[in-house]
This record gives sequence, structure tokens and C-alpha cells, in this order.
Amino acid sequence: MHKIRVIIIGAGPAGLTTALQLKRFGIPALVLEGREIGGLLHNANLVENYPGFPQGVTGPKLVNLLKKQVERIGVEILPEKAQNVEYDSGSFVAKTDQDEYRAEIAVIASGTKARQFDNGFIPANAKSRVFYEVRDLLEITDKEIIIVGAGDAAFDYALNLGQRNQVKILNRGRGIKALGLLVERSQQNENIAYLEDAQLKEVTVSENECLTVKVVHREKLEILEADYLIGALGREPNLDFLGECIQKTERKLVDSGILYFIGDVRNGIYRQTAIAAGDGLRAAMQIDQRFKENR
Repeated sequence: MHKIRVIIIGAGPAGLTTALQLKRFGIPALVLEGREIGGLLHNANLVENYPGFPQGVTGPKLVNLLKKQVERIGVEILPEKAQNVEYDSGSFVAKTDQDEYRAEIAVIASGTKARQFDNGFIPANAKSRVFYEVRDLLEITDKEIIIVGAGDAAFDYALNLGQRNQVKILNRGRGIKALGLLVERSQQNENIAYLEDAQLKEVTVSENECLTVKVVHREKLEILEADYLIGALGREPNLDFLGECIQKTERKLVDSGILYFIGDVRNGIYRQTAIAAGDGLRAAMQIDQRFKENR
């Protein structure tokens, strides 16, 4: 069991900003991250509303800059996934597959997880070709890709992959929820096709090991083939690891200034890098103020 003053779950923009500012205050903090640092920035085609980048910046490039920053500052990040975080005997206990950590204050910056296709809809032999984020497909070229969804993620993924692949976006309805700018750019890319009123009905694997995708498009059945299928079906808070005590007493713990939820995990539709970083900065300043008052 390792003791630390502050434990931070998640190394996206929110968690990293918290850790950076706490380091400046001289407050010991530990960040747990089961995947690469950077969170959903790995999926971002172009971040254009983050201050300081006149031409915008790709998500992966911004991640690399964050890595350099935390390494220079000396933020402690462990590549361990928090499997359970609980409040016990006046402190927080975070358990990973490797160790346990006890902290006075917990900052939950675990972001969101992708909603997936209904259980059983994707057959077992097709699952290796079905994704819910684009980060693992950024290096592929000359492939046929189908993206299901009509929000920002669907069109952003299409722009990312449509540079070197053929992409079809399937919208089961007729309304587009994505930012108009993303839609306009997709329309300007000849590698990206958009189908509305296109209901996904069945996914199988053909003899040539491609995906066979049955779609009812404007009341007519169409058979599409693809190398990969991406579900851009929305996201929900990633909080499966929270223990029962925290769930029951969350409001009290937050109000007492020892538990923080920051970034995408609590921001709903306001999932933006700049907002997440601001959340992290505020949390660090509040933590610093709390420690000063309790000296």
C-alpha cells in the first residue's frame, strides 16, 4: 500500500493539467492511466479551438506536446488501470492490477467510454474488425471503412481516415448532429460518402474475410462491403471502477472538497479540450487552497 496526498484517475487533458499545477504547488500527486496519456485527443483529426495554435493542431501532436511537458515538469504517471476506487476510513483507496494506493484526495478524470452495438449484434468472428474509436486505425491505407453515426465523432473520424481510405458514413436518421464545419469538410472530400436514412441491419464476415454489411437505405436493402466498421454511437461517463461507498456518499465527498470529477467524465455535451484543462486547473487550485486552510 502506497500513500500519496492526491490520486488522479486518468491522464487526459483534465487529469494532466491537475497534476501539472499540483506539481507547481509542491503537492505530491500520482496519476493512474491504463492506456496512453492524452485521452480522446488520440482520435482528434484537428483541434482548432485550443488557444495558442493559430492553424489548429492534430490530436496526436497535442498529445506529444503534453508528454514533453509532463516529463519536463516531472509528473508521476503510472501505466496502471484503476480497477476499483473506494473511500475507506477517511481516505481513498485505488486498486490496480498491480498495487494499491491510498490518498487524502481523489480526482476522477477518467473521461468517457464509447457506447457499443447491442450485445450479440456483432458476431464473434467480426469483432476484430469493429472499432469504436479511430486511434487504432490511423496508420491504415487503401481500406473501405463504414462509420455508423451522425455526430461530431462520426464526421471527425471520417476526416481522419478519409485522407488515405474510402469512407462511408451511415446515418440512421436524417438529422445531422455534427458541427457544420465538419460536415462541410467531409462533403469536400471525395473519399467520404454520406448516406442518410440508412439503418444498419446485419454484419457478417464474407468468404474473403471482409465485412458484409446489410443496410436498409431509404427503404431499400443494400449490401455493402468493408474492411472495418466503426461505431460512433455516442459516449457515456467512464465510472465503472467507483466503489459503493463513493457512489452512496458522492455529493458529501465532493462538497467536503476531497473528491473531484473533472473533464469529460462530467461535462456532458461540453466535452472540449480547453474546458477539460480549465477543470483540471481549477481542481488543483482548490486542492491547494484546502491544504493551506488545513495547515
